[in-house]
Amino acid sequence: MNDFDFLAGRWNVRSRRLVKPLSGSDAWEEFPGFAVVTRHFGGAASVDEIEFPTKGFSGMTVRVYDARAGQWSIYWANSAIGRLDTSAMVGEFDGDRGEFHGEETVAGRRVRCRFIWTVLGPDAARWEQAFSDDGGRTWETNWTMDFSRA
Repeated sequence: MNDFDFLAGRWNVRSRRLVKPLSGSDAWEEFPGFAVVTRHFGGAASVDEIEFPTKGFSGMTVRVYDARAGQWSIYWANSAIGRLDTSAMVGEFDGDRGEFHGEETVAGRRVRCRFIWTVLGPDAARWEQAFSDDGGRTWETNWTMDFSRA
């Protein structure tokens, strides 16, 4: 519990995203974002809203800690789709690094997905997403977000 307390507050976010993941392309796009993160349930939940003004959409993340399992479940919604993805990313922190796994749909097919959260200090953090289309043997990082406290 309390693993996501570091994230509470206002953040400037620099995103770098692979334009066509799992396609062999190495074309990346970069864009800014702004996030507001709140802490709930005494640290057992975290909610954020992130705006991507140059992309024309916003997102919301809900993170809930299962004390019995000792793991977090992470859920995502965005304004472009208009629904909550109920396929959770599940995992835990070990020190300043959290690793979470689940599945995502890419180009109509289900693939493994991994999130890594790294706490870089009180005013900086990094999130990265990677996909695997070979059951997790290899991973292609396709989105990184560098957070700096606003």
